[in-house]
Amino acid sequence: MGGMYRLFMIALAAASLAGCTSFDLFKSAPPNIQLNLESNPPGADARTSLGPSCKTPCSVTVATGEPFSVSYTMDKYQPATVQVNVTKNGGDLFSSATAIADPNPVRVDLQSLVPPKPVRRPHARSKAPKAAAASSAFPND
Repeated sequence: MGGMYRLFMIALAAASLAGCTSFDLFKSAPPNIQLNLESNPPGADARTSLGPSCKTPCSVTVATGEPFSVSYTMDKYQPATVQVNVTKNGGDLFSSATAIADPNPVRVDLQSLVPPKPVRRPHARSKAPKAAAASSAFPND
């Protein structure tokens, strides 16, 4: 059993020395995050700063351990961008790291470029009948 431990330690030492080169044996790929994208109104184009995009409501998978942003665009609406923070749950030699996106789902309320038409209220008119007013001016004989 001691021979296996010694062999493992030699392999570990050799791998750590190899870390000085461009080959990094223990470096893992960034964790994948499943991200839900929503907009009000639905149907906006949502694009992450990492590349993946879709039309809301939808979901994308991104591989990152760093903060990023999601930009929303839609005809007749102002564009909007939401920052997404990433919290990493670090992995080790035997398990991969996981990441959590905040917020998730990433939701935005888009503002219209065209202001809504004002609602016109009818002018309040006096409904007093003119005939009644005139008849009260002339008493019956």
